[in-house]
Amino acid sequence: MHSDKEPDRRFNLREFKAITHAIATYEDLNLLTNHLAEGTARTFRAKGCSIMLLDEREKQLFPISSYGLSDEYIKKGPVMVDKQYCAFCTGEPVFIEDIQNDPRIQYPKAAAKEGLISMLSVPIKYRAEVVGIIRIYLPDGAPIHESDVDSLLVLAEQLGLVIEINGLRNFLDAVKMALENLPLRMLEGL
Repeated sequence: MHSDKEPDRRFNLREFKAITHAIATYEDLNLLTNHLAEGTARTFRAKGCSIMLLDEREKQLFPISSYGLSDEYIKKGPVMVDKQYCAFCTGEPVFIEDIQNDPRIQYPKAAAKEGLISMLSVPIKYRAEVVGIIRIYLPDGAPIHESDVDSLLVLAEQLGLVIEINGLRNFLDAVKMALENLPLRMLEGL
């Protein structure tokens, strides 16, 4: 499927700096993840890209943004995290050369219908905890350059920090609203 020659680098320093700046400065998490999915797919000339986060109660990943993938594929069914060799479980990137014939893939028929050939999954981490994954769906079985994978890992860690901060901000906003609704007598001494 692919040659033994070293894959081309896709990220250059200018692009990496621009993406890093965007992650650090965007206020809107949805806009940020949409731009990251599109930018990642375009940078790697991929068929598509999806960013998924963990629903801890359901033990499954749910998409928060995607680019280049049909709604039908995105909504194909739950993406479970019960396999020990997935990027989410190992905390390490996983490259799958042939999506349609790899036992690690949950929905090979949906992948075939979507025209997906290979995939790189990169864990999104906050400190040591994996909170989601970035999946890049490639149009061929060619791997991604090791330095680009390292760059994706750095970006995914930054994204993990932004996701955590966003969750804490939402929590604090909910607490603030709850406190504002309490009778004044109950707020004395707080």
